[in-house]
Amino acid sequence: MKFTIERNSLLKALGHVQSVVERRNTIPILSNVMIEAEGDGISMTATDLDIAIIERTEAGVTQPGATTVPAHTLFDIARKLPDGAEVELNLEDGDRLVVRAGRSKFTLACLDKEDFPIMSESDMPHRFAIAAEELKRLIDKARFAISTEETRYYLNGIYLHVANSESGDTLRAVATDGHRLAQVEQSVPDGATGMPGIIVPRKTVTEVRKLIDEYEGDVAIALSDTKIRFSFASAIITSKLIDGTFPDYSRVIPVGNDKVLEMDCRLFSQAVDRVSTISSDKTRSVKLSLSENMLKLSVNSPDSGTAREELAASYTSDSFEIGFNSRYLMDILAQVEGDMVQAYLADPSSPTVIKDLMDEAALYVLMPMRV
Repeated sequence: MKFTIERNSLLKALGHVQSVVERRNTIPILSNVMIEAEGDGISMTATDLDIAIIERTEAGVTQPGATTVPAHTLFDIARKLPDGAEVELNLEDGDRLVVRAGRSKFTLACLDKEDFPIMSESDMPHRFAIAAEELKRLIDKARFAISTEETRYYLNGIYLHVANSESGDTLRAVATDGHRLAQVEQSVPDGATGMPGIIVPRKTVTEVRKLIDEYEGDVAIALSDTKIRFSFASAIITSKLIDGTFPDYSRVIPVGNDKVLEMDCRLFSQAVDRVSTISSDKTRSVKLSLSENMLKLSVNSPDSGTAREELAASYTSDSFEIGFNSRYLMDILAQVEGDMVQAYLADPSSPTVIKDLMDEAALYVLMPMRV
C-alpha cells in the first residue's frame, strides 16, 4: 500500500475516526484505525465494537492495499506536521507503515487488517432522511439532559421516536437524567412513520454531532431494533442502540401548573450565574422567591456567605419560594432561543415546566430541590 495525501485532508479524516477509539484498550486491534487505499482515495475505519465510523477522502494512490495503525499516534503525527504538507504513507514488509512529510519520517508498527473487527450490517428496514440542521436542533436541545449514571444505562442516550401530539405525529427526541428532562420535536420525515422507539447512545450522539458541523444537506438514517446508521457525504457512522426500555417520561411532565413566570431569559440566566458563585456545595442550589412582578434570587452558603439579586418579571400568582440546582437551570436556559422564557410552576416540591416562547416544539422539565 502506498499513497500521498494532503496533510489537512489526512488530519480531518483522522480527527473524525480517532475520537471513536478509546484511549485504553485491552484488545490491541481496537486501538488502531484501518486504512484501505484503492482507486482515487482512501477509507479509514475505527470501532470500539459498539460504534463504527468509516470516512472516505481523496488521495493519490500508487499502490492499493490495507493495514491498521495506532489511531491516536497517527493523528498526533498529522496534527504536528506543517500546514499544507504532502504526506506519503507507505506500507513496508507488511507490518510497518512509513510516514514521510518533508524531512520528517515516522515508522509505525502495524497489525494485520484481517484481525480488525467489522460491525455486521444487519437489515435496517426503517430508512429516512433528515436535514442536517434539523438533526442538529434535535441533538443540541436534548443532549444536555442525557444521564451519565451508568447504573441507569437506559437513560444514557436520546430516546428517538414518533409520538402523537395535538398537531399530529411528530418525530420526538427526549433525554432525562432524573433531575431534568428535555423534549424537542419536529415533523416526521418521510419513511420514519413506522420506526420503533430507539435509544441512541451518548457517544454516538456526540460523534454524529461533530460531523454535522462540517456538513450541509440531508443525513440519511437507517435503523432497526438494535442498530442505527447515519450516512453523510463522506462518512458513515453505524452504532448499536441501547438495549433497554426508556421510562414513560410523559408521567413526569405536569399539565396543571397554574403559576406562570415570564421574564427575560438572558437576564435570568446571568443573575442565576452570579448568585451561584457563592454556592459551595455540589448541588449549587439557588432559591427563587416569587411575588407580584418580582423575582428574588438568593444563595446562602455557611462557608462563603450570601448572595441576593432582584429581577423584574411578569408574575401575578400567589407568592411562594422554590429551589433549583443552578447548573441545571442554566443548562435549560441556554437552550432558549427567544428573548423571553416562561416557567409554569405549581408548588415548591413539584416539577416545573420551562418553555421557549420562540420554539413551541421544545419543552423542559426541572425538578426542584430543598434549599
